Amino acid sequence: MMQYDILIIGGGAAGFFAAINAAEMDPGAKIAILERGKEVLSKVRISGGGRCNVTHAEFLPKELVKNYPRGEKELRGPFHQFMTGDTIAWFEERNIELKIEEDGRMFPVSDTSETIINCFLSEAEGLKIQVRKSEAVKTLHWKDSHWEVGTQKSTLSASKILIATGSNPKIWKLLEKLGHSISAAVPSLFTFNIKDNRIADLPGISTHAEVKVQGEKLQDEGPVLITHWGLSGPAILRLSAWGARELHDLDYNFNVEVNWLPGFSSEEILEQLKVLKFELAKQQVFKKAQFELPKRLWQNLVTASKIEGNITWADLNKDELLRLAQQLTAAVFQVNGKSTFKEEFVTAGGIDLKEVNFKTFESRIQNNLFFAGEVLNIDAVTGGFNFQNAWTGGYLAAKAMTS
Repeated sequence: MMQYDILIIGGGAAGFFAAINAAEMDPGAKIAILERGKEVLSKVRISGGGRCNVTHAEFLPKELVKNYPRGEKELRGPFHQFMTGDTIAWFEERNIELKIEEDGRMFPVSDTSETIINCFLSEAEGLKIQVRKSEAVKTLHWKDSHWEVGTQKSTLSASKILIATGSNPKIWKLLEKLGHSISAAVPSLFTFNIKDNRIADLPGISTHAEVKVQGEKLQDEGPVLITHWGLSGPAILRLSAWGARELHDLDYNFNVEVNWLPGFSSEEILEQLKVLKFELAKQQVFKKAQFELPKRLWQNLVTASKIEGNITWADLNKDELLRLAQQLTAAVFQVNGKSTFKEEFVTAGGIDLKEVNFKTFESRIQNNLFFAGEVLNIDAVTGGFNFQNAWTGGYLAAKAMTS
């Protein structure tokens, strides 16, 4: 039986980061990474369209945690220990410079995820960390003061174990046998499938809007992108993340209300439309967009308000003004299903956070059992936040495992 000081189960971002830091903190430790697949770091490779969105340029823990629908409270302490600035410094020490894009996302200057992958592989090799691929864990037992791990190839033992397998139902089942509670996995970060004439011919148009799910306490404001399938963009993705469980329970069939003029009510816009009726009396309503809306979106909303194409502002009647105000501020769309956002497949679900000590990322149920990354019931909105959770958890677990 192969014996190790630390076994890392899962060859992804959190697993590698924990292994490398543990090996640096305790150079004599015998460490191995077990990866069930033929390749390691596959999620890192596709992240950010192949550029690897390493973290996000938010440097205050209390602001950073607001991007985690699950984990907000628990991560506040850990982020005071290892944060965005520490991530940037960690990579800089290894000659990898990160850059900040306009929306705050951070990428390697090289613009390729291979930079991050090569860094991890070279660090692991230099620190003599064994990387064992195609080793899916089948059994996990605490026996005579050590862990016994069975894979389809071998049996291994270790003093300490870190689980960094992401959303892996088979591993969750093994953890349930050890006494842990698991929140069932449901999709997070998805776009809304909508078939509606108001947006059918507008893919690629983006505008700032307020969106809310009718019947739920779910709303957000930000850029909304119209796609071939329906609605996407940061506001929709945040809504999908914060409402992951509620929208799953609705089987992804619900109504979403869009205010294309956020900050204004129907009544306020109705008053402004009455002013336009007077000021633009001779102009055709359809021809020129108002309120800085994209022209084609404006025209579709005018059509949806049952206003004829050649009608002038002066000829608008009370009902037409009312319907237009409604379409501009409270347009209701029926959502039928969801689509994965690009390749960013993120799930909400995992180990119950009450069962983890977030000073060390150690299990409160079993000693010498640690966690990092999305195996925990922690997930974030898009923008590099899920990776920051992986780096923070991996680093603090490494520190605890080697102290």
